[in-house]
Order: sequence, then structure tokens, then C-alpha cells
Amino acid sequence: MDSCCIARVVLLVITFLSLFSSLSESNQFCDAGIGYGEATCTVASTSPSKILIKGGAVVNAHHQEVADVYIEDGIIVAVQKNIVVGDGVKIIDATGKYVMPGGIDPHTHLAMEFMGTETIDDFFSGQAAALAGGTTMHIDFVIPVKGSLSAGFEAYVKKAERAAMDYGFHMAITKWDETVSREMEIMVKEKGINSFKFFLAYKGSLMISDELLLEGFKKCKSLGALPMVHAENGDAVFEGQKRMIELGITGPEGHALSRPPALEGEATSRAIRLAGFVNTPLYVVHVMSIDAMEEIAKARKSGQKVIGEPVVSGLVLNDTVLWDPDFQTAAKFVMSPPIRAPGHGKALQAALSTGVLQLVGTDHCTFNSTQKTLGIDDFRKIPNGVNGLEERMHLVWDTMVVSGQISVTDFVRVTSTECARIFNIYPRKGAIQVGSDADIIILNPNSSFHISSNSHHSRSDTNVYEGRKGKGKVEVTISGGKIVWENDELKVVPGSGKYIKMPPFNYLYDGIEKADADYLSSLQAPVIRSVHSA
Repeated sequence: MDSCCIARVVLLVITFLSLFSSLSESNQFCDAGIGYGEATCTVASTSPSKILIKGGAVVNAHHQEVADVYIEDGIIVAVQKNIVVGDGVKIIDATGKYVMPGGIDPHTHLAMEFMGTETIDDFFSGQAAALAGGTTMHIDFVIPVKGSLSAGFEAYVKKAERAAMDYGFHMAITKWDETVSREMEIMVKEKGINSFKFFLAYKGSLMISDELLLEGFKKCKSLGALPMVHAENGDAVFEGQKRMIELGITGPEGHALSRPPALEGEATSRAIRLAGFVNTPLYVVHVMSIDAMEEIAKARKSGQKVIGEPVVSGLVLNDTVLWDPDFQTAAKFVMSPPIRAPGHGKALQAALSTGVLQLVGTDHCTFNSTQKTLGIDDFRKIPNGVNGLEERMHLVWDTMVVSGQISVTDFVRVTSTECARIFNIYPRKGAIQVGSDADIIILNPNSSFHISSNSHHSRSDTNVYEGRKGKGKVEVTISGGKIVWENDELKVVPGSGKYIKMPPFNYLYDGIEKADADYLSSLQAPVIRSVHSA
């Protein structure tokens, strides 16, 4: 065999091996993202870099119009009527459908170590689920390692190596000293984190004192970062848990009974008042009760800068499920603050529709049925958390838009744009404008969705929204200019997601300096007093 023939054979072998490796890798990645369902998943290696979406109703937070959207190399290049393109462009007909910014979930916990185990969804499977549901970015919470913010950040950078879509980070604060204070500066000035979370619950693990909360609020204000609170009175919850155990109530219903709405309302009020004392904006995560919502409404009416975030579970579920006689059925609904009694969800929906609450998250923090059984004899040991990354957009559309409670533009605002504004990445995210990232969904209002653990993309074997059906389905998801969800097929690439740095001093800080100056001028102090000799 001559050298030319040998070269051809070697080339064929290399090509074959490369193809075989690619196919194997594709199956491996897809298996990682499917979980327990029968969802379809392939690698999006051939997704076009030029896409034209024609004839859809293009919706932003304050405006909608029928127009074409042209995408090139991951960026929106044009939004106008009758765009004409040449060859080599993927054309999607969106006539009769809505073209909207991809969802941004402000509240997730992927690959999080918690309560003796780790959430079942990592940065790949959780994001795959998100993309199938029309969410194209999320912000996850970094938990410090032994109090160290830097160690926590590095740990989460590693967790996110297989990310399939764009993401950002919040940072939790679990202790206070000068090292933590310095590390907060590094997080804001070098690492792109502009928000810090303080837990007023989980006594003995994540919970912090009012003294630490005040120190954290002051530091956030000086850095232009947004303080966030998990608002439940941790001391009272601890007492409530002891009370339930003494009464022999050890099942999932004990979880809700031990931490009633009054304890969420008290902690929300306390955090709001302390934020007002420091004069810093405040973000209250997972508002689950009327009690907490009314505290936010009162503060906002008085002019205080407070953001309230309901989550999907709080909007559409009620706590009757926690009394189910089957432990596994009841346990899958355990989260904190708890899902509340009937009536709270409707009130939160109304608050969202009137602007008392501003945006919708999920608190996606999934544990499978085996993990939930860690608390089969003691509700205090049930890992807290539910799913929602894949279901959020559909459930908010069906619950809020189809019912007539909010408009289509409001839907974009509460699922995408307001999150981008609060965390200072608008209009790169949360908008369909020239120059914005091409994170886009196409929603068909006439199609229907059906939620099932047999077909979802989470790795969990349960789904708290099991069996729910509704109108309005995300038919196409475009992430970073690539088609990742189309024809009920998921096409994702591990490692393709980008970390999005979020700068400080968002719009909530507008006017803070003037308010400080007004406060100082109002003190009429110190009083200059003359000293009289004896």
C-alpha cells in the first residue's frame, strides 16, 4: 500500500473515531439531562448562527408589535417589519405566536448541599429543564464554604462548568467578620456579584442575627449591592418545631404547622424596618403569605424601596397536599417558607397583578423521593425544596395571562425584564432590542401544555405540578442565538453557558444619596450648647 493510500485510511479511521466519540458524548450528555422522563435530547452542534423569526407578535415589557427579528452570532441585529435575508439563514414562521425575551429565574439552587444531601438537579440537568420551559438565564445562590465567600465562589464556578445556558450568582452571608466584609468587596468589584442573601431562618446552620443583618445591610449599601432576605423568624420556627414534636406530629403537615404565616410576616416586617433604618433597598425572596405581602405593600406605599418575589409554588399550590396520607406524596411539597393554606395564593396573584410584587421566581431546589424519605419519621429532616425551573413560564402564563389578571407585556415584565433591571443586566437581557442577547422564546397561545414527571427534564422522579394542564406553550427556545428547544426536542451543549457578571448600583439606588442628605439635614443635631461656669 502506497503512502497516499495509507494516509487516506488513517484519515478515515480518525474521522470514524471522531464521529463515534461525538455520538457517545451526545448520548452521555442527553442521559444526564433527561432524568426519569422520556424527553428527547441531542447536541446542538449544527444550530445555525443566522436566524430570522418572521411575522410574530414581538413583546417587550412595555410594548408589542408585529415584526420580524433577525439574529446573527448570538445577538439581535434587527427588529422591524419585512426583513429580507439571503441564503444560509434559518427562517422560523411565528405568525399568530408571541416572540418574547427568554425567561430569567432570579431564584434557584442547583447542586446545593443542604440538609445532609445535595439537590438532584445540577447545572446541566436544571438548565436543560429550564430551556425546555422557556427560561434562558437563572441566578443561583452561592453558599459560602465554612463562612468563606471566596471558597464558596470557587466551588460554584466548578459546579457550573457544564452549564448549558447563561447564569449569574447571588452570594449568601452566613457569618460576619472583617474577612467577610473584605470578601464582599471582592465579590462585587471583581466577581460580578451584586446581591447578598441573609437567612433569618434555619437556626443553627444558615440563620444570622439582627446584628449581623445590620452590618450586612450597611456593607451592601456602601457597595451598591442589593441585600436579600429569607424572611422567617428562625427562633420562633425552632420553637414551633419542638411544639409539633411534643404533640406527636412528625409528618409533613408538621412542617407547615411549625412555621405559620405570622412568623413570615414578622421577619418580613423586621427586615423591612431595619433596611429602612439603614436606608438601603431590600429584596424579599419567596413571598409565600398574605402576612409578608401586606408588609411589603405597606412599605412600598410609604415610598420604601422593597422588592417582593413570589414563587410559582406559592402562586398556584395550597397546603392541603401536606396532609396527604401517603408520605412521599406529601413530602414532595415540603419547602420553606411553606406552601400556605387556600387563599394565600390568590392574594399573591392579585398582588403580582397590581405591582405590589414585582417578579416571579421558582426557588427550584429539587430532591427526589428517596432523599425526601430522610425525614420519614421527623418532618424536620425532610430536605426542603420543590421544582419549578421548567414549569414557571407555562404556569405563570396560564394562571395570570389566560385568566386575564395580567397582560402579555406584564408577563414579559414579571418573568424576564424586571429581573434583568433589578440585577442590572438590562437591556442585554430581558429585552428584544437591537444589540440584546438573542435569548428568545416563541409561545403559541393556542397550544396546550401538560406537566408530568414522565416527560419533564429534571432528574427528580416527582413533580409538584404533576398532571397540570393549561393553555400557552413555549414551542421554540433560542439561547445565545442557538435553537435549543424546537418540536419538543431539546438540543443542548454542556459548557456552552456563560457566567454573566452583574454590576452594582441598580436603579433602586437612584435617590439614595439624596435621601441620606435629607435625613442628615432633618436631624437638627448636634445641638451646640454653651457651657456655663459654676
